[in-house]
Amino acid sequence: MTSYYLPSGSKIGVGYQVHALATGLARRGHDVTVFSGCPPVDGAEYTTVQVPAPRSLRTFAFAWSVRRLDLSGFDVLHAHGDDYWLWRRRVPAHVRTMHGSCFAEAVRIPGLKEKARMVALGLGETLATFVADRTVLVSPQTRRWMPWVRAVVPNGVDERVFRPRGPRAAAPTILFVGTYENRKRGRLLMEVFADEVRPQVPDAELVMVCSDAPAAAAVRVTGRVDEQELARLYASAWVFCLPSTYEGFGIPYAEAMSAGAAVVCTDNPGARYVLADGQAGRIVADDRLGTTLVALLTDAGERSRLAQRGIERSHEFAMSSVLDRYEDLYRDLLRRRERQTVTS
Repeated sequence: MTSYYLPSGSKIGVGYQVHALATGLARRGHDVTVFSGCPPVDGAEYTTVQVPAPRSLRTFAFAWSVRRLDLSGFDVLHAHGDDYWLWRRRVPAHVRTMHGSCFAEAVRIPGLKEKARMVALGLGETLATFVADRTVLVSPQTRRWMPWVRAVVPNGVDERVFRPRGPRAAAPTILFVGTYENRKRGRLLMEVFADEVRPQVPDAELVMVCSDAPAAAAVRVTGRVDEQELARLYASAWVFCLPSTYEGFGIPYAEAMSAGAAVVCTDNPGARYVLADGQAGRIVADDRLGTTLVALLTDAGERSRLAQRGIERSHEFAMSSVLDRYEDLYRDLLRRRERQTVTS
């Protein structure tokens, strides 16, 4: 696998998904190596090769470094980015997973420099769809930016880890997982919590799993947490809220649903897919965020009904099923390659 990101060096969700996929495949008996710009994850059950790249324009430099790797000893290359220079066949089967669209991010990200960087990365993503033998999307909504890609394999959630665990927190609790600034919009949630939620639900608490949020009344900022602690926080929260402007998939939505938390979010492509267009959670406009949170915190019956629909929907994203689908894809590509070799 290739991924610039891993949990050892980045909070980017793609890195966590790569780690989970590599771990799951290794436990099924596959020999998995992840080439990454990040160091090995402590206790990883797969091999990690850290690929050095200059700090300047590091995502583009990392992709060029990947081009220079000798991958001839592998049966499958499963790229989660950074493979757009690999147009010459290097392995029998080359799979590319698109975790979203940089073009979509370019529309929303502030600053001309960042917009230009995202457009350049989007062009690389487009090229990668033609370089790989098979490209898959993590949600159908991403197809807007690459309509020629038809296959969808969602991101996966380990239901053995992310599951309901006993009673919820004693106080009404909202959980946020993301960054305070930029597209995750932790700042917006904190402002809504202070201005609208606390005046109507005085004992409410906001737990923010992030490292860049300031201190505030009734707000607990945890910094980074490990997987087990994250699962415990989901399971204890009354409501999970991520008001992101853009998600290609939005793995925190699926994790929260699997753990039995009612989910509230603002509109984005990943939210519409994971929450089944609002059937498994609330997708609301910014000006309805506070009202919706208050309504759920004060209505146990509706909160329970929404959480149950979320649990049912989350089964669609079980990691065991995602691993099955990737294994089938690998084997299908390898069989096709063998037939081509025989006939040639």
